[in-house]
Amino acid sequence: MAASPLAGAPVLSTPDTHIFEDPTPPIDVSTLPRLSDEQLALTYEIARTVAEIRTRRWKRIALQFPDHMLVDAPRVFEALRQGLKHSRLQRRKATSNTEEPSINGHSVDDAAQDKVAEKLFILADTSYGACCVDEVAAEHVDADVVVHYGRSCLSPTARLPVIYVFTTRPLSLDAVLETFRQTYLEREQKIILMADIPYSSHIPGLAEKLRGEGYTGIFTTSIVHNPSSPLPNRAVPADVVESKDALREYQLFHISEPPPSLLLTLSSRVGAIHIFPTDGASGEIPKALLASSAMTLRRRYALLTSLSTVSVFGILINTLSVKNYMHMLDHVKQEIAAAGKKSYTFVVGKVNAAKVANFSEVGGWVVIGCWESSLMESKDFWKPVITPFELSLALKGDTERIWTGEWSSDFQALLEQKAAQPEAPSDGEQKVGSDDVEAEDFDSEEESAPPEFDLRMGHYVSHSRPMRASNATNQKQTGQGEAASAKQSLVKRANGDLAKIGGVVSPGAEYLRSQRTWQGLGSDFEAPGEGESADTAGAPVEIGRSGIARGYVVGDDRSER
Repeated sequence: MAASPLAGAPVLSTPDTHIFEDPTPPIDVSTLPRLSDEQLALTYEIARTVAEIRTRRWKRIALQFPDHMLVDAPRVFEALRQGLKHSRLQRRKATSNTEEPSINGHSVDDAAQDKVAEKLFILADTSYGACCVDEVAAEHVDADVVVHYGRSCLSPTARLPVIYVFTTRPLSLDAVLETFRQTYLEREQKIILMADIPYSSHIPGLAEKLRGEGYTGIFTTSIVHNPSSPLPNRAVPADVVESKDALREYQLFHISEPPPSLLLTLSSRVGAIHIFPTDGASGEIPKALLASSAMTLRRRYALLTSLSTVSVFGILINTLSVKNYMHMLDHVKQEIAAAGKKSYTFVVGKVNAAKVANFSEVGGWVVIGCWESSLMESKDFWKPVITPFELSLALKGDTERIWTGEWSSDFQALLEQKAAQPEAPSDGEQKVGSDDVEAEDFDSEEESAPPEFDLRMGHYVSHSRPMRASNATNQKQTGQGEAASAKQSLVKRANGDLAKIGGVVSPGAEYLRSQRTWQGLGSDFEAPGEGESADTAGAPVEIGRSGIARGYVVGDDRSER
């Protein structure tokens, strides 16, 4: 029977509706006017960028554009190339007209280096969100610096320096003034002026006009590179520096709708938020919208409490550039292990619902990434996705969990809180010298613990913390000399029929043994049986290749392959 012809092209990628949510608001490229050469130079700050590149003597420059700005990328590339070329010629001319050993504080060797032309590279696609600096793509071209265009989360980078160009957008101050007057009738009200980064340059002019009309409680925010600030990436009033609770006395007037994570953070810290929409029809005076996040906060709290009985967590790495993300990974893994649960780490690039649905044994996901893109409100994901802040609440018992209404997406703050806390002795230090009687008591105490009620399933579960009783069992096996063989075998526990690896109950191995219909080409956990040679066991673990695709290195051998 002949196959029917295709009605259209086959779907070769995940639809855009399933892509891991990007906090950058979508922009219709077709509605954007073409910029003149003068407007292009001002919008993309060509002169400042050239001056900074020349001052720092960077030679390989990566230009990162969001999708809606890629239409201007060739013109920006050419403008920067011409600007850098003109700057080099000016330096050479100045060098040839003087006999001094130094020129403007730079040595003659510096002038010789100017003969090497700078190379520019356009990063047409990002590894993660457009708000984050893509150090991964920049390292593929061995870049010295990244020029990031458009709005940014300003998350601190790990390896490369960054030039931020926020590309200021136009704004009608008269419309903002009229909306502000209708929103705030009391002239003495404490009000914080804040705007999305592309509109932040309009804040000083707006504040000056408001003060001229008699508003005395106006505080103007300025951009700071600090997501952990009480107002993320913004300066705060002097009284807030002394006490974070002083923010409750302020109301916030925000130009342009903030990302959901920023809105949740701000709404839990200030008295009220009014949002001036920038996507309304031209010629109309828009009304400021009173932001309410109570429903979202209640939904997030219900979400994290539903994960309190999950035995397996998946950790999604949604960045390879944000500073200290590896420290946060270690912190999350330690928290999950301390709660007696199992965790698996995944790095899959741009995350979507189809990718994470492949791991059905995972009961909940924790995202480690930029503070703006860590909040997931999509219904497309089969299992809940939470932030490290929400994980710390989910792992607490019902008697310990206290919901104050405050919400945070910045994991740097969690690391700072951990560093400020006194270090407690680890479980291993407490159990040194414990005898078999203590181990048995520990096991019996854990076995007699009451089951936990699963809000998702509607019944009690007894194995929500499968790793809790494993330490004492492992020590007892080690004393009897059985640990070596246990590490190589996958066995069943007689009283619960649960798979164990190295004497530790493994939910992943149990799921693989009992529910997976396809288990791969072989298991590294199967020990050779009677009459079988050791060669039938799985392959040994070896150091794999590392580096970028054009030049891998293997192990300690640094020669490129």
